[in-house]
Amino acid sequence: MQPMLNIAIRAARRAGTIISRAQNRLYDLKIELKGHNDYVTQTDVEAEAAIIEVLNEAYPSHSIVAEESGSSGASDFKWIIDPIDGTLNFIHGFPSYAISIALQVKGRLEQAVIYDPTRDEMYTASRGAGAQLNGQRIRVSPRTELDSSILGTGFPLRNKNKLPNYLLGFTTLLNKSADIRRTGSAALDLAYVACGRLDGYWEFDLHEWDIAAGALLVQESGGLIGDPKGGETHLQTGNVVAANPKIFRQILAALRSS
Repeated sequence: MQPMLNIAIRAARRAGTIISRAQNRLYDLKIELKGHNDYVTQTDVEAEAAIIEVLNEAYPSHSIVAEESGSSGASDFKWIIDPIDGTLNFIHGFPSYAISIALQVKGRLEQAVIYDPTRDEMYTASRGAGAQLNGQRIRVSPRTELDSSILGTGFPLRNKNKLPNYLLGFTTLLNKSADIRRTGSAALDLAYVACGRLDGYWEFDLHEWDIAAGALLVQESGGLIGDPKGGETHLQTGNVVAANPKIFRQILAALRSS
């Protein structure tokens, strides 16, 4: 296993310990509102600090982009961190959230970790070496037809003026697929595409830290990821589609027709 991936796993587990302890004390949770439907808790801050501490100890010259503390450093090696993707779920004790850590080297994703502390599921990927769940190789689903597929999505709740256009695509894909799920965590949705639990996924208006680790997981498990036009702007725009190759093309076609 790559040394940098090992460090990311160590950081994720340390953050997972902090989050797991806080799960039992949700009544005492300190919560702040950053923006419309955008929350941060003291646990987010503490988990992120723990991740950064582990990374800085191992690689003090690397730069960091983290959801709560922002950017630091300047380097060809950039760590992209979301300490709790699915904070609203965490606040409510709804067990669907994850830690997301990715390493980008000269603009290319090289390492990825998504850790679900509620299920003790560790998703990992290294460029060119495949993706794993708890040490076992994972692949995207083999499904070939959209009408038998389960898709994941997320609603644009932070920018509800985009909801009408989003719902056009949602209605089209609901009619064309077997069903749609919403976990409330983009990182987990992408991990579920990577391991075949979801056949495809789309969402708009995300952040780089929501997508980065999951993007590499999907690619290394044989899937495709991009923007709704089939381009590669998903990390920049936050508009993302991911699926196995056949379902990916069908989702794009459905969104274009809506």
